[in-house]
Amino acid sequence: QLQASGGGWVQAGDSTRLSCAGSGQGWINYNMGWYRQAPGKEREAVTVISWNGNTIDYSDSVKGRFSISRDDAGDTIYLQMNNLQPEDTAVYYCAADIRRPTGWGTDISPDYWGQGTEVTVSS
Repeated sequence: QLQASGGGWVQAGDSTRLSCAGSGQGWINYNMGWYRQAPGKEREAVTVISWNGNTIDYSDSVKGRFSISRDDAGDTIYLQMNNLQPEDTAVYYCAADIRRPTGWGTDISPDYWGQGTEVTVSS
C-alpha cells in the first residue's frame, strides 16, 4: 500500500513537503508520482518519477516550483512544494504504476493509489 503524509495549511509563498511511503511489496520497479484534485475540479497528474529516477515529468502548472524525488530504497517518494499559491489547494494523492513514467494523466491511470493528503494554501 501507499501511505501519504504531510500537507496541511500554509500561506501563499510558503513551502511544504509531502511524503509517500510504499509498503507491503517491493516498489523499486514502480514509477511513482503525485496527482491532485482541487475542489470542483478533475484530478490532474502533477509529477512522476521513473523507477530508476532517470525520468521526471511535471505538469506546466507546477514546473519550477515543485520537485519530486525518491529514496535509495525506491519505496518512498517526496514532493517538495515551493512558492505555494492558492491554486495549489487540493487533495494530493500518490500513485504507482509499473508500466511507464510517461502519459500519466492521459493514457496511463496508475494501478496503485495512496489515500489523499490535503494541502490548503491561504492568500
